[in-house]
Amino acid sequence: MQYLLMICGDETAGEHRDDGCGGWSEDLERRGKIRGGGGLRPPAEATTIRVRDGEVLLTDGPFTEAKEQIGGFVILDCADLDEALELAARHPAATYGSIEVRPMLGPEDFA
Repeated sequence: MQYLLMICGDETAGEHRDDGCGGWSEDLERRGKIRGGGGLRPPAEATTIRVRDGEVLLTDGPFTEAKEQIGGFVILDCADLDEALELAARHPAATYGSIEVRPMLGPEDFA
């Protein structure tokens, strides 16, 4: 099953942007666990889009004000939630921010 790891932190998390993952990603890539992922630009560079009554509404910046922001994401292929949680707990960002782990929907969920 695939799991999405949303790597979150407050505004100080940007200080860790260039720290790397201490071999975390390389280990999981070698084991065939990583299916994708990447870092995100700061929320100030976001554009939020909504369509209401056929009208496209654009807002500069994030959708909501929040103390924490998503700084990156990883998609893992794991046997179960326990494995996904164990791997997420080893990510360096868990020591200064938080990592939200969510199971992803598969094609069978839409049948």
